[in-house]
Amino acid sequence: MIQKLLFLVIGCTLAGGVSAQTFSASGTVTNGKSSLVGVTVLVNDQSDSTKRNGVITNTEGRFLFPALSSGTYRLRATFIGYQTLEMQFRVDSQTVNLGALRLIENARQLKGVTIIGQQLRVEQKGDTVQYNAGAFKTNPDATAEDLIKKLPGVTLENGTVKTQGEDVKRVLIDGKPFFGDDPTLALRNLPAEVIDRIQVFDRLSDQAQFTGFDDGNTDKTINIITKPGRNNGQFGKVYAGFGNDRSDDPARYTLGGTVNFFKGDRRISVLGLSNNINQQNFSSQDLLGALGGTQRQGGGANRPRGGGGGATRGGSGDASNFLVGQQGGITGTSAFGLNYSDTWGKKVTVTGSYFFNDTRNTSNTLLNRTYFATSGQSQFYSEDETAATRNNNNRTNLRLEYKINSKNSLIITPQMSWQSTRSTNAFTGVNTLSQNVLLSRTASENNTRSQGYNFSNNAVFQHRFAKQGRTFSVGLTTSFNDRTRDNRLQSTNEFFTGKDSILLIDQQANTLTGGNTLSGNISYTEPLSARGQLQLTYSPGLTNGNTDKETFNLIGTNGSQIRRLDTTLSNTFNSRYLSQRAGASYRLRGKSWQFSAGLFYQNASLTGDQTFPRPFEVRKTFSNLLPTAMFNFRPTPQQNLRLMYRTATNVPSVNQLQNVIDNSNPLQLTAGNPDLKQEYTHTFSARYNRTNPANARSFFLLLSGTLTNDNITNTTFLASRDTLLASRSDGPGVMLYRGSQLTRPVNLNGYRNMRSFATYGLPVAFLKSNLNLNLGYTYTHAPGLINGVLNLSNSSVFNSGFVLSSSASETFDFTVSYSANYNLVRNTIRPQLNTNYFFHTGNVRLNWLFGKGFLLNSDLTNTLYQGLGAGFDQNFVLWNLSFGKKMLKNKLAEIKLTVFDVLRQNNSISRNVTETYVDDTRTQVLGQYAMLTFAYTFRNFIR
Repeated sequence: MIQKLLFLVIGCTLAGGVSAQTFSASGTVTNGKSSLVGVTVLVNDQSDSTKRNGVITNTEGRFLFPALSSGTYRLRATFIGYQTLEMQFRVDSQTVNLGALRLIENARQLKGVTIIGQQLRVEQKGDTVQYNAGAFKTNPDATAEDLIKKLPGVTLENGTVKTQGEDVKRVLIDGKPFFGDDPTLALRNLPAEVIDRIQVFDRLSDQAQFTGFDDGNTDKTINIITKPGRNNGQFGKVYAGFGNDRSDDPARYTLGGTVNFFKGDRRISVLGLSNNINQQNFSSQDLLGALGGTQRQGGGANRPRGGGGGATRGGSGDASNFLVGQQGGITGTSAFGLNYSDTWGKKVTVTGSYFFNDTRNTSNTLLNRTYFATSGQSQFYSEDETAATRNNNNRTNLRLEYKINSKNSLIITPQMSWQSTRSTNAFTGVNTLSQNVLLSRTASENNTRSQGYNFSNNAVFQHRFAKQGRTFSVGLTTSFNDRTRDNRLQSTNEFFTGKDSILLIDQQANTLTGGNTLSGNISYTEPLSARGQLQLTYSPGLTNGNTDKETFNLIGTNGSQIRRLDTTLSNTFNSRYLSQRAGASYRLRGKSWQFSAGLFYQNASLTGDQTFPRPFEVRKTFSNLLPTAMFNFRPTPQQNLRLMYRTATNVPSVNQLQNVIDNSNPLQLTAGNPDLKQEYTHTFSARYNRTNPANARSFFLLLSGTLTNDNITNTTFLASRDTLLASRSDGPGVMLYRGSQLTRPVNLNGYRNMRSFATYGLPVAFLKSNLNLNLGYTYTHAPGLINGVLNLSNSSVFNSGFVLSSSASETFDFTVSYSANYNLVRNTIRPQLNTNYFFHTGNVRLNWLFGKGFLLNSDLTNTLYQGLGAGFDQNFVLWNLSFGKKMLKNKLAEIKLTVFDVLRQNNSISRNVTETYVDDTRTQVLGQYAMLTFAYTFRNFIR
């Protein structure tokens, strides 16, 4: 049925497309040295002045008008800092290539003239939303991160930049990558004063940009266009500070700096930092790649996705084994980064970066968890954990684009990371029933050493034929990963059953994990009409994974211990996933719309082989039809509507498949499931943008939904009596004592998620400020099994908020923001455990320069939690206050005294809702301290 409908749609669109007689016009805009990004290019039909088209140049300076009728046209190209270019051209019976259009820099300088007017805040350029930085005032020391927080629809949540409700994956500077795929790092180390415009768009994959067919591999991207005259020279900042607090380790310090060397296409940035005040700076990409991730395929998409495993303390796939990103607790960081981009000759563009990160983290965490138990009594788990981790991480990436000639190009993007980790975590855990009936408790300590590497490379070759729209491209992706992990577990466990018992554990576990992936993508496009284009694709892929775990029980005292292999907790397992996907897509374009639809057939086989302690095999075959569709409509230059439907599959990871028990927490055992099947997911999204440059108002709406068949979720067994767990080994098995639990992944149908998000931005004239309003709703329906009984967890989250930011002065800058979240959790097993909870965050931030170089910075945040329960409901204020003085020539140096947490109320609380439990967590935070800091900013721009 799906095939018939698709072929009917394609047939109708082909019939409509063959009658059109339109042609394309394209070209490139340069300044004589390099391509210019973000140039506005307008085309007017000389015979009908009402027919106007406008585009902006892309990251390569290219522009394209895809559907022009025969006739004479006038082109007008404008760019801030350059003289306007006007020319005339004619379209007859073939496509037109206008070649390289050179803009000449405007050398006139206006002196003594003040121009007063309202600068355009935001513009809609097709699928791209463009903000003019000059309309959002910031203080002289502001970074790009400070600037984008003022933009409509842009927020910063837990260190992650979000725009239009989605995470920003990368930041470009003048169309080129800046510090790899680390948006937070890029934004914190670029001064706001060099920014001319900011563009927000969904960046297609290299292959999709070439063919014009959206393959689903899009990244929310910010492109920063620098000001003319501010993209040549040296600029940066260095700082150092020292202070103390009231803790046992009173010394607090921070030092670091950023240096940028910009000269034409060559961009070199160097940064470094060292501190013990939780300024960790580097993002979650510092995680070692393959931590039990999975391969996601479908509908042209091919991207990683985390599986449905639950909380797995210390498991071989647990990200905490390699965590380097933003962590709770108190962290000391030493880091170094280098970013390089340049154009070599006229054919090669190269960008690359290297990062080193060394972190030392200590934390104390209190956790309270309530299970949706099937019995008449509720079961609770509480934990007090202290952890110390030392992580050393390196990563490097490179992107090389080689334009062989006008018809052929090659893009190569290798990446590599390697790291080592040492950690110690000690915790006490207690299982109880209602009325504080004690079931069991543990006192455990894990000491872990791990190291590993991850390497991947993607190469794409692209070829254009002489016929417009006929292309061929082939991509090849390879990846390798390997890691080792040595763990020592010492644990004392008490079980209060009919006959109380004590279990002592002293174990040594050694784990080797590795894998490799080889995948390809071959694509051919053929124009079927002036507006229609067909694409044929074929994508094979092979992923191998292996793990070898040996667990030894240590018997005797330290002086005369013997090691005895525990076959129940040991395992050697290999997995192999082979997939082949082929299909066709058709794209049809009109003057204000674009439609594409595709159908793919995928055949995949999943095999797993356990060779120790007892051989067994897993053999599974999957066949799926994967449809995809996209519709983009632009009724006016200020509006854009985008509808998308995708399907995809998700294969379980090697860690989820292997049937070996992990007893890192003896009260909460975990194991894999070799009977898992792959997931099949439907995803729909609708996005609408509207901007009005005349009144500086903008509106964005996002609606999305996901439905997953054979969702990989959890089944949890809470033991009501002592139970011997059988395993596929020759060992004696593992005893699951009363009150303890075993969690395994399992396939269940019915997972669905729906999300809506809207934001509205407008100026507030009487305050000379910008106001952004946002509203959202998220609904999640998640199935899970508890003691074999199906539980449906339904979670609804209502959120709303606003951001009011000043834009009147560079000396007085303020931002007022508020965010409220109301959560409802409903479960089918134990309705009496349904909960409603609320939390809000309000923030007032002030930066004031006054007098002869004096400065005052105040950052006041109120956080409120209600409905979490005793000990976790909180209402606290975090206030950071600074006072300083700018000095030296041009006020480029400053000395500042900062008091962190003036009111001594800092706190960290979170709630996590799953299909089997709800837990609340409180984490140790950095207390009050004072610090004296000296900073020097240098600027040396060459016009």
